[in-house]
Amino acid sequence: MTIRVLLADDQALLRATFRILIDSCEDMEVLGEATDGSEALDLSRVHHPDVVLMDIRMPGMDGLAATAALCADTGLSATRVLILTTFETDQYVAQALRAGASGFLGKDVTADALLDGIRTVAAGESLLSPGATRTLITRFLTTPEAGPHLAPPERLAALTAREREVMALAAEGKSNAEIADVLFLSPLTVRTHVQRAMTKLDARDRAQLVVIAYQSGLVRPASGG
Repeated sequence: MTIRVLLADDQALLRATFRILIDSCEDMEVLGEATDGSEALDLSRVHHPDVVLMDIRMPGMDGLAATAALCADTGLSATRVLILTTFETDQYVAQALRAGASGFLGKDVTADALLDGIRTVAAGESLLSPGATRTLITRFLTTPEAGPHLAPPERLAALTAREREVMALAAEGKSNAEIADVLFLSPLTVRTHVQRAMTKLDARDRAQLVVIAYQSGLVRPASGG
């Protein structure tokens, strides 16, 4: 199946570079380009892309507002947002994750990493490196400014003890294989627990599970970041 990608960035040269790279792959294609968040939202509602490659800093409606609007649109529930940023530790990336983005990449990413990232997000997985998860998410997702986005602890009541355990390890940045090693389970069993937790918590993907884990208090930020 071909992965359909929408590019949202106000830099024409960067969009052209990404288009050439993505269109060179047999398993993906660029279906459109947007110069700001409003255009990205409009094009998404028309074309229903699998992945929106979204810059944060754009004129008019920025990528943060566009991500929040896109992820709140029930008609775009199958569309995933992959954030592009100059700084992985930018607090706006954390806000985008709270809004429903599936992950992020630095703009200095290699060609192979960009393509792999698009494939990862399109498959419903999150793109959160362990290091970035610790430095970014633990620093910003639990701050008071999260306000109404904070997930109350009672949201976890529907989960089994094993599902909470798996979710906590995922929030620490561990892959399914690493979680399987820790809990002496098969990776397939871990994946099943992750999917069940996502269903029960109405999470779009693994990234939102991580957000809920921190905001509900299931996982606490490590002291010293």
